[in-house]
Amino acid sequence: MDDVAKDLEYSSRDQGEKQKIAEHSLSWHMSHGQGEDVVPSNYDKEVSLNHIPLLTNGPLVSGELSAASPERLSMTSPEAGLGVKRVCPLPYAAANIRVGDPGREFGSPGFGKVAWKERVDGWKMKQEKNGAPMSVSHAPSEGRGGLAPSEGRGGVDIDASTDVIMDETLLNDEARQPLSRKVSLPSSRINPYRMVIVLRLIILCIFLHYRITNPVPNAFALWLISVICEIWFAISWILDQFPKWLPVNRETYLDRLALRYDREGEPSQLAAVDIFVSTVDPLKEPPLVTANTVLSILAVDYPVDKVSCYVSDDGSAMLTFEALSETSEFARKWVPFCKKYNIEPRAPEWYFAQKIDYLKDKVQPSFVKDRRAMKREYEEFKIRVNALVAKAQKVPDEGWIMQDGTPWPGNNIRDHPGMIQVFLGHSGGLDTEGNELPRLVYVSREKRPGFQHHKKAGAMNALVRVSAVLTNGPYLLNLDCDHYINNSKALREAMCFLMDPNLGKSVCYVQFPQRFDGIDKSDRYANRNTVFFDINLRGLDGIQGPVYVGTGCVFNRTALYGYEPPVKPKHKKPGLFSSCFGGSQKKSSGSSKKDSSKKKSGKQLDPTVPIFNLEDIEEGVEGAGFDDEKSLLMSQMSLEKRFGQSAVFVASTLMENGGVPQSAAPEILLKEAIHVISCGYEDKTDWGNEIGWIYGSVTEDILTGFKMHARGWRSIYCMPQRPAFKGSAPINLSDRLNQVLRWALGSVEILLSRHCPIWYGYGGRLKWLERFAYVNTTIYPVTAIPLLAYCTLPAVCLLTGKFIIPQISNFASIWFISLFLSIFATGILEMRWSGVGIDEWWRNEQFWVIGGVSAHLFAVFQGLLKVLAGIDTNFTVTSKASDEEGDFAELYMFKWTTLLIPPTTLLIINLVGVVAGISYAINSGYQSWGPLFGKLFFAFWVIIHLYPFLKGLMGRQNRTPTIVVVWSILLASIFSLLWVRIDPFTTRVTGPDVEQCGINC
Repeated sequence: MDDVAKDLEYSSRDQGEKQKIAEHSLSWHMSHGQGEDVVPSNYDKEVSLNHIPLLTNGPLVSGELSAASPERLSMTSPEAGLGVKRVCPLPYAAANIRVGDPGREFGSPGFGKVAWKERVDGWKMKQEKNGAPMSVSHAPSEGRGGLAPSEGRGGVDIDASTDVIMDETLLNDEARQPLSRKVSLPSSRINPYRMVIVLRLIILCIFLHYRITNPVPNAFALWLISVICEIWFAISWILDQFPKWLPVNRETYLDRLALRYDREGEPSQLAAVDIFVSTVDPLKEPPLVTANTVLSILAVDYPVDKVSCYVSDDGSAMLTFEALSETSEFARKWVPFCKKYNIEPRAPEWYFAQKIDYLKDKVQPSFVKDRRAMKREYEEFKIRVNALVAKAQKVPDEGWIMQDGTPWPGNNIRDHPGMIQVFLGHSGGLDTEGNELPRLVYVSREKRPGFQHHKKAGAMNALVRVSAVLTNGPYLLNLDCDHYINNSKALREAMCFLMDPNLGKSVCYVQFPQRFDGIDKSDRYANRNTVFFDINLRGLDGIQGPVYVGTGCVFNRTALYGYEPPVKPKHKKPGLFSSCFGGSQKKSSGSSKKDSSKKKSGKQLDPTVPIFNLEDIEEGVEGAGFDDEKSLLMSQMSLEKRFGQSAVFVASTLMENGGVPQSAAPEILLKEAIHVISCGYEDKTDWGNEIGWIYGSVTEDILTGFKMHARGWRSIYCMPQRPAFKGSAPINLSDRLNQVLRWALGSVEILLSRHCPIWYGYGGRLKWLERFAYVNTTIYPVTAIPLLAYCTLPAVCLLTGKFIIPQISNFASIWFISLFLSIFATGILEMRWSGVGIDEWWRNEQFWVIGGVSAHLFAVFQGLLKVLAGIDTNFTVTSKASDEEGDFAELYMFKWTTLLIPPTTLLIINLVGVVAGISYAINSGYQSWGPLFGKLFFAFWVIIHLYPFLKGLMGRQNRTPTIVVVWSILLASIFSLLWVRIDPFTTRVTGPDVEQCGINC
């Protein structure tokens, strides 16, 4: 007990020291580095993380910042915002995470009982057996002993072996058990799947050996192309298949989370979460969609003082600003309604659109009346937002004017100051029932000509810095503007992993699957992407965690700052000589110092290792041989080179549990918030290279997650029964292909960069199967080239009468049949353990071909042009239009784009080839039908995979594409008939006699 108490005391003292380091660093900079502009504050006092200072009285704040000198700062503070009826000050929520309460757990009566002693002795025995240090404040991790074994685990429960009745508050197992559990798939489902994978790999090797050793002399070029394509497909399959070797499921225990951190009647100890919503163009991303996302965040089931919502307007649109103003007013009525009746989902558009019995499980008599009133309020809110959208369609010549008569600072979207507006917050941000509301902050970063702003990644990094200065929640959730919170307990689900005392220390983020609304039942273009989210990512969760997919992800702020995860100490058993002779201790200590120095020198050369460690910072501040002021100066200068010239932000990075300093003056914090979103702030820093969202690709999500995994962090895949988030997807074919084009282009950029997982990060702690997954994520667009060639071969074979495979023996045909059977068996068993339907699996296969020969192909050439020739392509925001013209009206719209040329060409030439082959066989007799079947099977494989694309061309509301396709097929048939009647490679006439037909050869 004494050892445990000492550990807890040391842990609390260590956290206090880190807090003091941040306070001393900020105090020194404020009193010595700012001159006379800033009044020095007293940072030497003990900091209470529950202190909540006020930020501003409400008006919009914008800053004109010089990129070269941060000291040149002036703020414009108009008296009235745009359409803001009531703006509230912003409080600071401190995340005071209580890992363990020694006074409660060790000071309660009942510890002297025999039963408790037996319980603790048994726990110690388990810990010693597993070689793990005992710590009451840590929940037992998976695979280790604990106070009580997890459900489904073996072992004897100590409580079950005693007959003594114990105090419930003292011996509550639920409060001490892990907050989550990893559940392996049943062996009856996963073992056959693995066996088929190995069998398929063996058959594939034999098949490729046969193909390489049996060329086709009369069609050598076709054979060579086909073999190269098949080898590439085999490599691609291996990279895609083996990361799915260890799929797992996870269970969360929200009741245990509440018992440990959110007990009723006590202040909540849950960690604060800063939620980011990013938007650019309000005309492509409707403000009503963004408003629903914000409303679902403000109504989330989480302590209100722990939630802060930051909306990034990277287009500096006055429409977005005014829509948020209306949203903040409507939230005062909507949030209490949601929490009073516990409704789901808490996005009003989708709640009122549900076709369900909304009276189910509702017992309050006032619910029907309140629901009708709330629906009317929401409809009036929609009318006001729609009026703003209609007004914004035509921009005045003089630009937008605010209500106080001053010009809107963001009239020039490429040249405007940074802007911050606090709409809701503490002490004034109250709902209609007088309860507090979460913070709602509008942020538009500074834009100036001549600066690289890095699109979405740059906007996200600006939000990271602003939130660190204003609220500094230890965890971050990022959402696209069209992804609303569908499960109000989503944040609690994530905290079951991130706040687990043992597991959470090594988790960089918790990724949720993406689910979508408004998709047609058949999901023609595989918008749900179920195979990726329900199979691939679950497989990665058993290795080192899923990749970051850009939205619906809760981050550990420490991981975004480039820190390494804590390394678990390896407990080595003492050797024979070291245990018998004590004289080798000095030598071993000396060698350990050498090893540590080697490791440190190696870290400087390894690009995957983080740029600094927290322990190094503490040593620099507390190092011997330097006085406090000099060491603080050295530490401050080194940190500012990495994080930028902001003392407040640098100090916030040292606060592991989040929160802001007690004595931080609101005017200083507001000035720093404007400063950290200036366009020149990131110059000569590590932002975008080692810190925050990583630059260099339009798919910044893949790069950001890859850097974290390369440093040794692991991620978690959380799939609650009720989807955590839902969004909208472009169900139109052209929009869908443009979306896939952007993803593929980002992968090509990573492939051609220094961050390519093929050669990057071998000195880090990235697992091999995880590397396979990242390699596959970056090279999959290149598969478009062999796929296009392979889909062209059937038509060429049918038109020329040649084939890529020689006449095979009965023995060789067995391997061909075995290969096809193994492919089908892999798919069937994959669907069996994942629960994915056969229709979803087949749609995914079809769109893999459609996207491969169109969007992926264009992405390869655009990526080469961008990297080699410097020709950049514009980032196109995917439209998030709502379905207001009828059910799936957008699905049948036809929008011509150059991406449609390759699949259209493939479809036509394969149809021509089929007609030509059948016509030739009819004219040539029975003996020609045998070789024809293989070619027809090959061609029909392509046509069936392109069938959804054909349906997209033949839209229900567009008769012109239908006519074009029909006439193309008719002309192709006529041409193919003429083709087989006259052999184009010789002058021999195969039809009627020359004299009879009058054909002049």
